[in-house]
Amino acid sequence: MPRFVTFGAWLLCAVLSFSNRALAEEKKNDGPYQYKFEGIFISPAVADEPKLPELSVAKAVEYLEQGALAWNGERKCVSCHTNGAYMAFRPALTPKLGKPNAALRQHYVTSLEQFEKKSDEEKQQSVAPAQAIYLAAGFAEWDAHVTKKLSPETDRALRLMLTLQRDGGTWGSLDCWPPYESSAYHLATVAAMAIGTAPGWLESVQDESLKTAIAGLKKYLTTETPKQDYDRTLLLWASTRLPGLLSDAKKVKLVEMVLSKQRADGGWSIRSFGQPEQWGSGNRAEKLRAEPEFADPPSDGHQTGLALVVLREAGIKADDARIQRGVRWLQTNQRVSGRWWTRSLNTEKWHFITYSGTALPLLALSHCDALPKVVEQASVK
Repeated sequence: MPRFVTFGAWLLCAVLSFSNRALAEEKKNDGPYQYKFEGIFISPAVADEPKLPELSVAKAVEYLEQGALAWNGERKCVSCHTNGAYMAFRPALTPKLGKPNAALRQHYVTSLEQFEKKSDEEKQQSVAPAQAIYLAAGFAEWDAHVTKKLSPETDRALRLMLTLQRDGGTWGSLDCWPPYESSAYHLATVAAMAIGTAPGWLESVQDESLKTAIAGLKKYLTTETPKQDYDRTLLLWASTRLPGLLSDAKKVKLVEMVLSKQRADGGWSIRSFGQPEQWGSGNRAEKLRAEPEFADPPSDGHQTGLALVVLREAGIKADDARIQRGVRWLQTNQRVSGRWWTRSLNTEKWHFITYSGTALPLLALSHCDALPKVVEQASVK
């Protein structure tokens, strides 16, 4: 075999090599990524993704940071399942993980300014009421855990949120994208959390119209019957933030309900907190009943994280055996991408619930004194 090639053959090989790399890069850019923007490429979430041999906080943080930044860059909107979840859960992790990305708060500031310019009709359309509520909730969490003082933006967002409240005490909801856009009741619990979390805001309210709106919210949450146990779990969480929302006896019953749904492996499944017809307007029932695990839905990251966070804030001690079983499930079920798996209640395509299904486990581990205080620096692009 000759030891040399002609220049023409070399040139052909070079061209083919370059073309193959270009095709690969093009394929990468056009791939079915869960999140994609500029240099951020996050692979699809799948049920059979391998598990990590040990917990990696850095990988989970990197997924949260990049996912939120990619959503901001590509979608440029406030979405409860991604940047809304970042602002709702990431600030509380400040003592263990450092301050959240200021770019995410700035996106909220810009979004608030844009929302305020909408007409009254536009503010009530589609997902707009939910966006207003998540703006208020995110600002409130940032103030409570990062700056430790009430900001003008939080005050504006809370007042804006309450101006959109309906006569019945809640807000307009699409009732079609569970769990976040699943019911007006869900939105009311998030609004209650925002009001109770913003540092000093509730105590400073003097406006009678605002007091009436808050009273209407409390009445709605305590007299309206939630569709399913998922909303009851959120009601329990809201009661830990908004004073006087529930009696101690009612809180105890809700704690018992959450604990009763813990699975043998220590985790919780979101699907055991509602029947298929109870999610949203029931429009996901056919999809849910057709799932491969319908008869015995497995534990998932979203509900295990949520259950642990709510139980801890409701007063269950971190060394409680049931809490520790949940912690062990989280420690042994993280996937190689840094996510925890949760199957979407909506479609089999994006599984955006894996975002909150990763933020909530980190928050749960922190609440349970199981999250390292110092972690290696996550790569944020």
